[in-house]
Amino acid sequence: MRHLADAAGDAHPVYRREDGHTLLEVTLDDIRQLFHSLDPAPFRQKDLDAAAEEYIVGAVREIRQRGWRGPVRLVFYLPATAIGTEDARTLPAAIHNYFAYRSRQRGLSLQEMLRRGLVSLLVGIAFLGLCLSLRQVLSNGEWESSGEILREGLLIVGWIAMWRPVEIFLFDWWPVRNDQRLLAWIARQPVETRPRPATG
Repeated sequence: MRHLADAAGDAHPVYRREDGHTLLEVTLDDIRQLFHSLDPAPFRQKDLDAAAEEYIVGAVREIRQRGWRGPVRLVFYLPATAIGTEDARTLPAAIHNYFAYRSRQRGLSLQEMLRRGLVSLLVGIAFLGLCLSLRQVLSNGEWESSGEILREGLLIVGWIAMWRPVEIFLFDWWPVRNDQRLLAWIARQPVETRPRPATG
């Protein structure tokens, strides 16, 4: 049995269009190539193999980057003997369940990131306020002439404390949000199995 990384090479090099859908097509020797072999969950609740998830998500990203914004149909070509099996019939539900689950996971990660960013922001603001207060103290009286370096150091350190929350709120959150939305979108796309074309 070939691993999915090999089977993914059987995907059509140019994405075909059919009935308004862009087809993401993969040929498999065995439907269980798609799933993590050690996952004891029922078939429709199994985790996808890491290579399978990476391939599907990467292909969908490529399709969308080409400007094809319509729906995508995931088509898995199986041996004819596998088409009528229970695994083949439950494959669409298994794919949908998995990507919906991964989207929820990313949503939870986003919430945790924003919560951590908010805590970091509050801590950073408090620390910056302390540094500015100490700087003000050093600007008065006997420290005025001798504490210039220390005063500037406090200003720099105070603003450095703001670096992490600023990074989270300006840069870190939106890739996670984009991943969440993409995974949720994949979970809504149609999935079907077809008999593998006979080779001559």
